[in-house]
Amino acid sequence: MYVGVTQLAEKLKVSSTRVRTLLRQGRITGAFKIGKIWVIPLVEGMPQATKGSRGPTLSWKTRRINAVTNIHVNQHIIRSNNKTGDRNPVITVKRHDSNTYGHEVVINGPCRIVYEPDTGLPACNSAKVWIETFSQVEVICKEFCNMVGDKSVFCGVG
Repeated sequence: MYVGVTQLAEKLKVSSTRVRTLLRQGRITGAFKIGKIWVIPLVEGMPQATKGSRGPTLSWKTRRINAVTNIHVNQHIIRSNNKTGDRNPVITVKRHDSNTYGHEVVINGPCRIVYEPDTGLPACNSAKVWIETFSQVEVICKEFCNMVGDKSVFCGVG
């Protein structure tokens, strides 16, 4: 992902003048200019910078790395929904301290799909395929209704 000077300044909570100074000194790795505009690459959401000869260390280098989020589909819930007609959420989003269930997931950034036929997902031995991401994940639960006779019956999680 690439950003400009103003976006990086907002992200780092520093002035755009400070970012331009670092760019002029060549301290932000991989940054380049297109015309008059700086293009700055981000690695895991942050710029890669070299240490200066004096002054405080760059504060964003000490940022704590977020834990990985694993997303997988529960096949046993799909089978159960097919038998009973329910519309229970089948997607599980596993974070380091919680499980969230939903019908839809939006991943706001890079991710990877993992297939481990022998070991499976460490937190859930039955999942052989899952998605891993360090990005922000939005879980969406939908409300489904079924028509039974003349009545609408709630069948899922809202």
